Amino acid sequence: MKNVFIAIILSLVSILSASSVRADYGQYGQYDGGASSYSIIVDKMVMTGNQTKGGQAVYVDNLSPSDPRFAPGAQVTFQVKVKNTSDITLSNIQIKDILPNWVDAVEGPGEYDANTRTISWTYPELKSGEGKLEKITVQIKPQDQLPADQGLMCMNNKATAKTDNVYDEDTSQFCLEKQVTMTTKGGQPVTTTPDAGAPLLAFGALNMLGLGAGLWMKKKA
Repeated sequence: MKNVFIAIILSLVSILSASSVRADYGQYGQYDGGASSYSIIVDKMVMTGNQTKGGQAVYVDNLSPSDPRFAPGAQVTFQVKVKNTSDITLSNIQIKDILPNWVDAVEGPGEYDANTRTISWTYPELKSGEGKLEKITVQIKPQDQLPADQGLMCMNNKATAKTDNVYDEDTSQFCLEKQVTMTTKGGQPVTTTPDAGAPLLAFGALNMLGLGAGLWMKKKA
């Protein structure tokens, strides 16, 4: 009887010890705090162009057709924010900015591939909570290179960010307003402008020599 009692006591001690080990393991994890989280955020915004706040340009997520529109030949400026929202450092973050049709790259970071209409650059690393901000400027094509039958055109500029573990993307919309060439019954061309929406953003075309379509200028260091 005594031996049976001792055996029961030893069994209880063994069970309690195992439970304690499992509880410690579950609390602190195999890697001293559990598995690391991987996440990244990219935020793409467009400059309104005719609005400021405290003397600073105003950026918004999107410009709708009811907002002020850009003219042929005008420049449009975007900003791309990338932030590491992980709890660890991320390495080799690859950023791409994909331009819509009817615009040409003018200035920004990295390299521009005219065939894919893509601006690419890389951050070697971003520490936990660290963010980066870049500006990209594009130029809308002149009137004679835009579709003749479309007066109001809205386009999306897309940015992506990825590493081996995470990916995110965001788009920003802006709208272009141009004159539409129509042929009358008498055969004479007539130009009209869409009536709906806010007034045209008359920034005008670039007149600087050498800043023609397709020229890419990297951001100054």
